[in-house]
Amino acid sequence: MTDSIVIFRTVSEYRNWRNSLPNNTSIGFVPTMGALHQGHLSLVSQSLKENTFTVISIFVNPSQFAPNEDLNSYPRTFTQDLELLSNLNIEGKSVNAIFAPTVLEMYPSGIDLDINKQQGAFVSVLGVSEQLEGQTRPNFFRGVATVVTKLFNAIQPTVAYFGQKDIQQTIVLKRMVKDLLIPIEIKVLPIIRESNGLALSSRNAYLSDELRENSSLIYKALKEGESAFKNGKSRDEILSIITKILLKNEQFKIDYISLADKETLQEIDDLSNGAILSIAIYVTENERTTRLIDNIIL
Repeated sequence: MTDSIVIFRTVSEYRNWRNSLPNNTSIGFVPTMGALHQGHLSLVSQSLKENTFTVISIFVNPSQFAPNEDLNSYPRTFTQDLELLSNLNIEGKSVNAIFAPTVLEMYPSGIDLDINKQQGAFVSVLGVSEQLEGQTRPNFFRGVATVVTKLFNAIQPTVAYFGQKDIQQTIVLKRMVKDLLIPIEIKVLPIIRESNGLALSSRNAYLSDELRENSSLIYKALKEGESAFKNGKSRDEILSIITKILLKNEQFKIDYISLADKETLQEIDDLSNGAILSIAIYVTENERTTRLIDNIIL
């Protein structure tokens, strides 16, 4: 039932609850921006299996959106999200709390989408934030690292769960936790996919059924790249194979195709120790452009 999940809107309310819990209890945490899907629920389910308490945050974080991005149109489905979480029961355990703060609660100094007008404290993770997603969205990981640091400070979890779909994000956050000496374990779980292979994403809601089906080509291209890697093909050959597949669809515009080191995210030619093969694509339909990302670890 929905009344079994406590909903907190302020840090002080949550901390009062957190301080009432037994000492040395394990708290699993899944940070989200809402619009929950089975990918999110797989993370929540893992937390329920592994922890005494499980907390979810639902917060559409403005600092990771640029002024021209989809902050205002980003799907907000709190009632539906609450129902999904309320119906989730793993081994007799259910979600204990949702932290759904206001923007002012998370950014007491206020937040402007223009980075030059922002005031207050922010977190940058240098070296792994500037490439790939960071090239197209230069302030994105600064916003992610900042809000996750704030959430970690508020929630004080034992372990936090993230999905592999946002693989650069997981690398950024692991580096942040290590360098800032934050006593939280980060676990990364596999990508959950639709039946056609398309990686689940809240932004898939923007796609028509036809475009959603056509976008399965992204995963097919990744799998062909993986097959080429296993057959000993070179970096250039792998990238060429993937590019040809993706360009079959006129609705696709390639942002990047990357073969990068699994820790530094630097592009590499020597694939003998494996790599992260990742793709970002713009798909356009009815004058709306949606950006989709996906990856495979080779």
